[in-house]
Amino acid sequence: MLSDAPADVALPDADLLRRFDMPGPRYTSYPTADRFVEAFDAQAFAPWLGRRETMAAAPLSLYVHVPFCNTVCYYCACNKVITRDRGRAAEYLQALAIEAGLVSERLAGSRRVEQLHLGGGTPTFLADDELRRLMATLDAHFELDAERGELSVEVDPRSCGPGKVRVLAELGFNRISVGVQDFDPAVQRAVNRLQSFETTQATIDAARASGFKSVNLDLIYGLPKQSRATFARTLDRVLALEPDRVALYHYAHLPERFKPQRRIAAGELPSAQEKMGIMLDAIARLTAAGYRYIGMDHFAKAGDELARAQALGRLQRNFQGYSTRPDCDLLGLGVSAISKVGPTYAQNARELDDYYDRLRNGVLPTARGVLLDRDDLVRRAVIMALMCHFAVSKEAIETAHLVSFDEYFSRELAALRDFADAGLVETNGEWITVTPKGKLLVRAIAMVFDRYLQNDQRVRRYSRIV
Repeated sequence: MLSDAPADVALPDADLLRRFDMPGPRYTSYPTADRFVEAFDAQAFAPWLGRRETMAAAPLSLYVHVPFCNTVCYYCACNKVITRDRGRAAEYLQALAIEAGLVSERLAGSRRVEQLHLGGGTPTFLADDELRRLMATLDAHFELDAERGELSVEVDPRSCGPGKVRVLAELGFNRISVGVQDFDPAVQRAVNRLQSFETTQATIDAARASGFKSVNLDLIYGLPKQSRATFARTLDRVLALEPDRVALYHYAHLPERFKPQRRIAAGELPSAQEKMGIMLDAIARLTAAGYRYIGMDHFAKAGDELARAQALGRLQRNFQGYSTRPDCDLLGLGVSAISKVGPTYAQNARELDDYYDRLRNGVLPTARGVLLDRDDLVRRAVIMALMCHFAVSKEAIETAHLVSFDEYFSRELAALRDFADAGLVETNGEWITVTPKGKLLVRAIAMVFDRYLQNDQRVRRYSRIV
């Protein structure tokens, strides 16, 4: 039973972390987005939206990407557009309406949406009336379940005061993710994100007063000017705010890929040892305060839906991180958004001009994607079970995919021996189980089952695990 898997996380020693720390995917999908190909375009993706055997009666998950930000945060690796021109939002909302129409008219199955997520960029770049217009567009093309649905939004407190929080609540949003990263003023100056504790607190207080069911705070460790001492003070303030969930992200300094990061002075970054200490301190503090380690970089109070979904074996993972809802088709709207429909992934054009051009021509803005084969599907099931539940039932994989697990994955089981010898994983005839000590390194364990990494001779520029 999944509920019999170890519930707690143990902190491995530094030598063990260093031994298994390596660059690797975050597995918000499998195959990962860097494996998508341009040959899988709008013409290839569109038929899958219209297949009744694919788009069944199950509810949908909907993601809408709003790329605009007023200012650039130097650490950010998101697909974004930095602008103070408020007029750009109107053109973008018009494009979203066109895309929503193109997608909905092709759907053969349910249009009922039980999960909606606005991400960015900064969705709260949009003015109140623009948020209303966006929701009206979605309502016109889909059936948003405001009663039972999970409607979540990412907010920047600097552009989301109490008034805008109340508007979001009126529009049906019931979950809010608040960007914080760090409360230390020196760190904030170093990454160009000045945001007072009082501003953040006002947004959170307004969310609770407006009836939001869950508040998440985003933190980042490994930023310039950070130390174990400064981050301990940030954690003091985070715990005082009592969020329902905390995301503790690892900063990957890749200035060759992300231009804003070139404004960060490499000499101001914490050492590898200090960065590891910040992470271990934070995990110890959060778990001691009653937060359950969900996986990767997510923590939730024991009573939160995220923790309950994991305990019941219903936790899922997608491009927005961990999800409480059963696995369902995901429709992504907006520039660079990714859809997951049946055995396919499809990503929209990453550049605004390209995205607009495709829509003006009346075609879906799909720029690349992938059609999963039988091997992809079975490996995805194994990897997602590890990432979400820290355990894989061999019988469940065999039944769903008609394979003999030990024969099909003989090479992978042999590769797991190093992890088993280190006490990070346990295997027997029925289960593969990540131990409490192995949970922080679950990405490395999942990588063992990644066929593309096994066969890839190219250098992949992933972030490191720790």
